[in-house]
Amino acid sequence: MDIHIWYTLLSALVGGVMGARSRLGEIRSIEMLHKRFESFPEAFAKTLSPQRISSRPVPQDSEATKMYASIFSPFWNEIIKSLREEDYISNREMDLLMMPSNCGNLMLVQWPLFLLTSKIMLANDYASDCKDSQKELWHRISKDEYMAYAVKECYYSAERILNSIVDGEGKLWVERLFQNLNDSIRDDSLLVTINLKKLQLVQSRLTGLTGLLIRDETADRKAGVTKALRELYEVVTHEFLAPNLREQFDTWQLLLRARNDGRLFSNILWPNDLEMKEQVKRLHLLLTVKDSAANIPKNLEAQRRLQFFTNSLFMDMPEAKPVSEMIPFCVFTPYYSETVLYSMSELCVDNEDGISILFYLQKIFPDEWANFLERIGRGESSEEDFKESPSDTLELRFWVSYRGQTLARTVRGMMYYRRALMLQSYLEKRYLGGIEDGYSALEYIDTQGYQLSPDARAQADLKFTYVVSCQIYGQQKQRKAPEAADIALLMQRNEALRIAFIHEEDGVSSDGQAIKEYHSKLVKADIHGKDQEIYSIKLPGNPKLGEGKPENQNHAIIFTRGDAIQTIDMNQDNYLEEAMKVRNLLEEFRGNHGIRYPTILGVREHVFTGSVSSLASFMSKQETSFVTLGQRVLAFLKVRMHYGHPDVFDRIFHITRGGISKASRVINISEDIYAGFNSTLRQGNITHHEYIQVGKGRDVGLNQIALFEGKVAGGNGEQVLSRDVYRLGQLFDFFRMLTFFYTTVGYYVCTMMTVLTVYIFLYGRVYLHSLDSTIRYLVKLGFWGTLPLMLL
Repeated sequence: MDIHIWYTLLSALVGGVMGARSRLGEIRSIEMLHKRFESFPEAFAKTLSPQRISSRPVPQDSEATKMYASIFSPFWNEIIKSLREEDYISNREMDLLMMPSNCGNLMLVQWPLFLLTSKIMLANDYASDCKDSQKELWHRISKDEYMAYAVKECYYSAERILNSIVDGEGKLWVERLFQNLNDSIRDDSLLVTINLKKLQLVQSRLTGLTGLLIRDETADRKAGVTKALRELYEVVTHEFLAPNLREQFDTWQLLLRARNDGRLFSNILWPNDLEMKEQVKRLHLLLTVKDSAANIPKNLEAQRRLQFFTNSLFMDMPEAKPVSEMIPFCVFTPYYSETVLYSMSELCVDNEDGISILFYLQKIFPDEWANFLERIGRGESSEEDFKESPSDTLELRFWVSYRGQTLARTVRGMMYYRRALMLQSYLEKRYLGGIEDGYSALEYIDTQGYQLSPDARAQADLKFTYVVSCQIYGQQKQRKAPEAADIALLMQRNEALRIAFIHEEDGVSSDGQAIKEYHSKLVKADIHGKDQEIYSIKLPGNPKLGEGKPENQNHAIIFTRGDAIQTIDMNQDNYLEEAMKVRNLLEEFRGNHGIRYPTILGVREHVFTGSVSSLASFMSKQETSFVTLGQRVLAFLKVRMHYGHPDVFDRIFHITRGGISKASRVINISEDIYAGFNSTLRQGNITHHEYIQVGKGRDVGLNQIALFEGKVAGGNGEQVLSRDVYRLGQLFDFFRMLTFFYTTVGYYVCTMMTVLTVYIFLYGRVYLHSLDSTIRYLVKLGFWGTLPLMLL
């Protein structure tokens, strides 16, 4: 037991040091994310983009920063869109988090608006109170880098927008105005040229102008824009500019005649192209948003995901290969009869406490519920209101199912791999095409329609396959179970999803007797939404001989493709930003991890059920410590196995050495760890990587947790009887054997000894205390006092 205690303490210490060295937890708050956002584009380009793109030569550092931002922005925007689709953020938060493409003609990098919120207002206050020189004012503004970015962008955007919406004399006035301002800035005489006290008045006029331009074009709004431009002209010319410049504009004959004739700003060129619309909207938000950046995004889960993703950009990971050169892989999920998709009747039925599932989720996820209603275009709605619209009813069912431990949530998460690969393939082709053709790669940055690109879809389908082994799907279809209809719906919504199942049918043997025939089948949804059979393999008999889950995996593993296979349980989840790192993870198979190449790549998990209750929170923290700190140390000591987590297997290595699942009844009740035993016994190498994570659901009730702990403990008891543990004990050296013992079977042995020791100690103290009390009683009475008692 002493060794077990010392191992626990040392593993915590060593694991913490290893985590710090791998730079885990550097970005652990939204404020730290804001401060380091400038460094994200370069880190992203160097870690998650192929070297041919990120190492493209650029003449100046400023252009390099803009190039990195143009590489980073499409991926960042897709991450933000996925958060909106999952209802973690609102439409307004999405607008503030989105990053411009940085492909336009602006001479600076454009950052997301949530970094620049309220910066213009603060800069205006600095300017109004300024009594120093231009250099000292700019030095004060530049102490906050994002304030300096906001001021520059506001200036350049205003110039570009005004130039684009006017013509004739109005355009000449805009060009001359900004020419004078640029000359003053260059000569350090800006404070002489303009009246900073009137800057807020100019801002209010410009805000009114952009407020009209962000709407659709109508005759009345064009007239309103003309009026707003004339008001802006009056304020700028007669109040904002110095007297000498004011006199120049007032005596400019061309401008004077246009004003007198009413032609000035009469012809408005409405910003109809997408790029200019986005720039007008961005300028309007830049001038009006006053929210604190610390509150964006508000949702804690959105904050956690963005923090982990941006933190991982600075961690050590292999170089990403182009999608066409990456290792192909498959995701594999066993399913039996768990919930696929909640029905409306399940959502609305009250339990014994009078609370329905829908009501409960509305109360524990109020912000996500509000975002969901905003996304589908509804206000506060009841269950009856949703029943009027079939599409909204289906959206509601998915919204609830995505917050439970359902197959629908798992499928959505795993299909993010395909979406990430399509995006990466689409952008890489446009990037590399631009570079090879000799044009600027910035012209090719556009993610519109990438999910419809035939080339991107084909490339993603070549590299990724998702097989869900629904063992009894055939029986569910025959009895028309709701689970079968829900699985069919998932296939229709996810064209790359494949379902494997065991089909039973009546047959006749060679001697004329009626027998049952079994086939292992793989199906997908055709263009009409019906099941289309891809493969059918006749089996020699009933495959259900051992434990359910491993047998479910064994019959369907033949349908997987690629060089790697990721095992995912039915209660797991995934995220788009993590799916973007799968290329880097797969390159670990080619990396140097000791004498042998890796055969299992360990991946960390995030337990998403911790917010349900205090008991679930404790369970999630316990699980998180094991899948991070614990496995980090186990991999370092070369005794990490497979624990039913989202590990990635070398598919060829394992299917030629017994597969990934052992299914013998009782002894293989903890079937997952035997894959690790098998890999280690056959001279495999198991590693652990924490720059990528996958979601995981855990038990949330006391009874469920007790049953789970009992299953794990019973599985360890059965491992003692297995030949695998015996062989590992024979082959390990002394120190590796000790480590293996105290992290598997020995943990439960020491726990049992600790509990028994406590019982023995307590009963012993009670016994000794009672004996001591009896002796003291006899001594107090004395000899003559106890003599009558003895004679009785």
